[in-house]
Amino acid sequence: MLKNTFLHVPGLGIKTEKNIWASGIHSWEDLLREDLTRFSPVRRDILKRSIEDSIEHLSGNIPKYFGDRLPSNQFWRFFPEFRESTAYLDIETTGLDSWSNSITTIALFDGKSIFSYVCGQNLDEFREDIQKYKVIVTYNGRCFDVPFLESYFGIKLNQVHIDLRYILKSLGYTGGLKGCEKKAGIDRGDLDGLDGYFAVLLWNDYQKNKNRKALETLLAYNIQDVINLETLMVQSYNLKLRGTPFIESHQLALPSFPEMPFKGDEETIGRIRCERFIY
Repeated sequence: MLKNTFLHVPGLGIKTEKNIWASGIHSWEDLLREDLTRFSPVRRDILKRSIEDSIEHLSGNIPKYFGDRLPSNQFWRFFPEFRESTAYLDIETTGLDSWSNSITTIALFDGKSIFSYVCGQNLDEFREDIQKYKVIVTYNGRCFDVPFLESYFGIKLNQVHIDLRYILKSLGYTGGLKGCEKKAGIDRGDLDGLDGYFAVLLWNDYQKNKNRKALETLLAYNIQDVINLETLMVQSYNLKLRGTPFIESHQLALPSFPEMPFKGDEETIGRIRCERFIY
């Protein structure tokens, strides 16, 4: 879809882009072949230079060029082109306030490999590992995950950031990540019903009782989030194509689910649910 996009050209909006498509110009290559006499000399020069620059930055695998020029609600357009440089990210914490709470676990998934980071074990490795990626995908990460990570580690995450919360909301998907998953038909299996507060209880059980199964359940829950983000990203992309002439040609296949390195422990989940109900 990126090679069919003109919305990042300075001064060009959605309406003009649709008019360009309607005129038969469907790609950057189409535009460069046209004489563009319908545009003023100034606009022709801007269009040509912008498209030539776009081709160069796409060839150089530089998503930031497009992230700086496209509205954030249109970032879905460049997802396929930079998919190999994308990481799905989610964190679990002891609470919502980064000033008085800590990160317990981080899950990172690049579509092939799963990485887990645990407080007191390997959490600091995240700082270097995240630099391998040029695009990050989160759910509500603009408000929570990214500011928390930047505050906790004292770093700046400069990757182009696709926050699915806003894309999914524009498609009618609401109710938080779990609500969006249900609408998308994603089944969490044994982890169904667990939420962010339950993740805190799992960490507390691991810390207090040295229950390794609690940590493994927490990691399974955290990893499930990032795996599902890829599916939601692909579904969102496909649904957004409905507003373009490219719905038939650009559809992406849904990803297969990777093998989970951890699984939830039924006994631990049941016990904590019981304690939560009692207290």
